[in-house]
Amino acid sequence: MFSLMFRAAIASVLVIHAIGAPAADSIKLAYIVGLSGPYALIGEERVKTLQLAADRVNARGGVLGGRKLEIVALDNKGNPQEALIVLKHAIDQDILFVTASVSNIAHAVSDAVVKYNARNPDRPVIFLDLSGLDPALTEGNCNFWHFRFEAHSDMQVHVLTEYMAKQASVHKVYLLNQDYAYGQAVSRAARAMLAAKRPDIEIIADELVPLGKVRDFAPYVAKIKASGADAVVTGNWGTDLTLLIKASNETGLKATFYTLLAGIPGTPVAIGSMGANRVKTVAPWHINAADGGWEKTLLAGKLKYQSLSNLDYLPSFRLVDMLATAINTVGSLNALEIATTLEGLHYAGPSGDSWIRPEDHQMMVPVYLLSFVKAGQPGAKLDEEGTGYGWKTEILLTARDTAPAIRCKMDRPSR
Repeated sequence: MFSLMFRAAIASVLVIHAIGAPAADSIKLAYIVGLSGPYALIGEERVKTLQLAADRVNARGGVLGGRKLEIVALDNKGNPQEALIVLKHAIDQDILFVTASVSNIAHAVSDAVVKYNARNPDRPVIFLDLSGLDPALTEGNCNFWHFRFEAHSDMQVHVLTEYMAKQASVHKVYLLNQDYAYGQAVSRAARAMLAAKRPDIEIIADELVPLGKVRDFAPYVAKIKASGADAVVTGNWGTDLTLLIKASNETGLKATFYTLLAGIPGTPVAIGSMGANRVKTVAPWHINAADGGWEKTLLAGKLKYQSLSNLDYLPSFRLVDMLATAINTVGSLNALEIATTLEGLHYAGPSGDSWIRPEDHQMMVPVYLLSFVKAGQPGAKLDEEGTGYGWKTEILLTARDTAPAIRCKMDRPSR
């Protein structure tokens, strides 16, 4: 099945995007991401962030005595089946390290990597999960070859609800999420955590919408408005979030939006002033929390790659830096030794100490809760995407504060 899909894809032409000059002796990291379709902007901006992270490693001398890290971006067209096709292509190029975004893609890649490695124990591949947020990836579906560098949705909802529980204005909450593994996980976690932290809060509705299919959110907003909700909790992202905010603005909905992914590229410019002072989001970090050195790095990268975003998606830097550290520690490209080295490895990043938990390969990370406000005020020096509005820190929880329970039973390869 895998090889048949691959041959079919070749007939329809496979496009591979590689940013930066390729190097014959480079060590490649394949990024399986949507570079076409409605979410192409998000993919392109994430590629640029990974490339900036690789630039930093390469400027320090690269890995294994001077070899460069190279980001090879492969278009999955937003489809798990296409993701398997380009994964096969990456493996056929002897690429040992693969990353991806979005939960349904991450599940497909993780399962395929496990099967491939079982058949090819002498040449295994490591899946470095950039932002698949479904908790199951490091819980019921965990595996030795998968490492996640972002807080999963339960960890993020924990931070969101910690903040909401302290807001006296929150009494009635409407849950609206996308109908797939990630959105369903957000819904379950938000309901359970709000009940535990603020049992007086009323969950008025718990609704799921088809991923990327709704073009008019006015009917949903009308229901929210009629319900009397003062807060909306949503894991929606991309157009499912921006169209929701747009419809709420047009109908005069006054509820505050508590989101998980309002910071992803293209969202700030789409919501603009409509989101000011009414959109909150969780985030791994942001440019307005950066010190002078990091701010300079991000702005220089933004100029170099002509990016819309501030290239401040911290998991990209964690992933690349920790991969480089593990490779240099091992002193070779032995995937089993590199994977073993990643277990327990710490990252002293700009948001605070973080590390990969050996039991499930989930990274323990600090998480921010942010407000979208007028830029130029204290805490919001720089804006997002030319909007004049930027993110301001409301709270920051440390990695130990966000650590979830261990729910992984992992089979480990023999050494």
